[in-house]
Amino acid sequence: MTARIQKGKLAIAKELYDFIENEALPGSGLDSETYWKNFEQVVVDLSPKNKALLAKRDELQAKIDEWHRNNKFELGAYKAFLTEIGYLLPEVEDFQITTENVDEEIALLAGPQLVVPVRNARYCLNAANARWGSLYDALYGFDVISEEGGAEKGKGYNPVRGAKVIEFAKNFLNEVFPLAQGSHADATKYAIEQNKLAVTLKDGTKTGLAHEAQFVGFNGEEANPSEVVLLSNGLHIIIEIDANSTIGQTDLAGVKDLTLEAAVTTIQDLEDSVAAVDAEEKVEGYRNWLGLMKGTLQESIEKNGKTVVRALSKDREIKNLIGGKTKLHGRSLMLLRNVGHLMTNPAILVDGEEIFEGIMDALVTPLLSVADIRSTNENKNSRKGSMYIVKPKMHGPEEVAFAVELFERAEQALGLPAKSVKIGIMDEERRTSVNLKNCIAAAKDRTIFINTGFMDRTGDEIHTSMEAAPVVRKEAVKTQKWIAAYENRNVAIGLKCGLQGKAQIGKGMWPKPDSMKDMLATKAAHPNAGASCAWVPSPTGAVLHAMHYHQVNVKARQDQLKAEEMLSLDDLLTPPFAPETNWSAEEINNELENNCQGILGYVVRWVDLGVGCSKVPDINNVGLMEDRATLRISSQHVANWLRHGIVTREQVEEVLKRMAKIVDEQNANDPLYKPMAADFETNIAFQAASDLIFKGCEQPSGYTEPLLHAARLKLKGYTGD
Repeated sequence: MTARIQKGKLAIAKELYDFIENEALPGSGLDSETYWKNFEQVVVDLSPKNKALLAKRDELQAKIDEWHRNNKFELGAYKAFLTEIGYLLPEVEDFQITTENVDEEIALLAGPQLVVPVRNARYCLNAANARWGSLYDALYGFDVISEEGGAEKGKGYNPVRGAKVIEFAKNFLNEVFPLAQGSHADATKYAIEQNKLAVTLKDGTKTGLAHEAQFVGFNGEEANPSEVVLLSNGLHIIIEIDANSTIGQTDLAGVKDLTLEAAVTTIQDLEDSVAAVDAEEKVEGYRNWLGLMKGTLQESIEKNGKTVVRALSKDREIKNLIGGKTKLHGRSLMLLRNVGHLMTNPAILVDGEEIFEGIMDALVTPLLSVADIRSTNENKNSRKGSMYIVKPKMHGPEEVAFAVELFERAEQALGLPAKSVKIGIMDEERRTSVNLKNCIAAAKDRTIFINTGFMDRTGDEIHTSMEAAPVVRKEAVKTQKWIAAYENRNVAIGLKCGLQGKAQIGKGMWPKPDSMKDMLATKAAHPNAGASCAWVPSPTGAVLHAMHYHQVNVKARQDQLKAEEMLSLDDLLTPPFAPETNWSAEEINNELENNCQGILGYVVRWVDLGVGCSKVPDINNVGLMEDRATLRISSQHVANWLRHGIVTREQVEEVLKRMAKIVDEQNANDPLYKPMAADFETNIAFQAASDLIFKGCEQPSGYTEPLLHAARLKLKGYTGD
């Protein structure tokens, strides 16, 4: 039995109650009795609305399933049907969002966005501190730089590889910060003369920047600066100079590194990248967020035999060109992703029922942000007194309006300024995509973010049309016309609604954290598409992706896109049905193996170890970032093929068991890992993975959370109370 504290109708798990009482409330200006009384009232008032919204999801899906069973798909008839049942809504009149008090990182700057699990303190701090990162380190440690010609990484410093890194970095400087003449590669000295950057070349000539306004500051002496600070498209690059350093000794001008302004924003995540099924696990995430907002979060790690204490970075200070000093923000601006409207959590019971987790997050996380909202902390996150909550998995404008009402009630309950809690709308469900303008209108005075979550969106696309027909192979889903329309319309509608200069328009995650060369070659497509941020899986990814925002002026690109016609709603509503299903037995088996191996590799870590997002080896041992969104795609894809007879239950069961043995082998060196193949019938993780497929058609919107939460709670011995 869970130990609980009773406050009115609320039965609160003691871990959560103690955390709120002893850590969150002190210093907030709120007393315990008022907080819990207001908490209870919001829960009582809004839980019925939450239930009704979920019931409407089920009702609409049931009608769509029935229509597909009784009708051959024809787009015109399908659109008319969706309009008739209220799935596809009349578009609202044109409007502009009116959100106020938005920090520049969200409103004005374009750059990489990190997403990290807030339960992991080390990752939290790494991400918060990833505002600045070494380009030399990012290039040296990953595959952007070839290992050919003696340029292997090795254990120690390889000067051949180092030379390649420096050559690459100097070429980048030449591209973004060109000299009036000559090359940065030939620079022998950087100095400041008459408030301008003076660069001496190896032939003795002296030059400056082709665009003098790009030089904005320095540190050290004018004749021998230790740092030269440059600016393009709103982002800084610092040329670090130290002729006595290991790298600086090898450089004509003593340059030891290029430090890039990288992760301009970070989403600290309570949702898809964490496993948090009860009070114990929720409190871990809540405590870390509180520490980030107060500026007190620290983590001790062992590194090279020594204990290193990680903490939040301080702001940087540089000498400006008018004789004073300028502060540069030292940390990534942090948003917090709460959970959606679907799940409940046993951390609090109300009249014996689990509380809706989204309501709980909305009443707890702003409390944890009070110090930052009221600016009583030293290391400020928002300088505008705002809290930024990313709200996922909402279906249509009614659900966005409900989130707004929830945030309003939270502000009132906590005594916070009106509209201080802002909302990021994740466009990752089909009913939101087809009604996106209406969704933004429902939060027009709070919206600070929209993005395309293409992985969850793909899972919902498959589930919505589950009864109609088999879908194409998983990799081919990315080439279908609906996804091109989805990505295009998200940016176009965001611009039409006035998000430029007030809110972020984002794009999705790069899934291969070790394949930085491919990322660098392809992810420039995101700023070119008009996105002011795009997700990266690591601080290194942020540094490398930051290069794209120097190469592409996102605001100028958005101005161009405003004049272009967006792709059609008809394309968006065209499901990814397979035109033919004459795949070979080998192709079908390969698809099954790939999906089942990915499902098992992720689920076993989620259920057994509580790891919500991690680099999971695929069937070819390529590490892929997996979270519940990727799991949703894979499980729904197999469920769809099973539903339409492309595969049989026996085939799927055989492949699952075979892939489980491979996953066991891939994890053999992990001392905490428990093999699945030892006993398929009793292994909770294996059974959960199987259920995700065999019960996939009946899962709400194809979500994986209900089955995952149930499996982990079972593993932890929770039986309800």
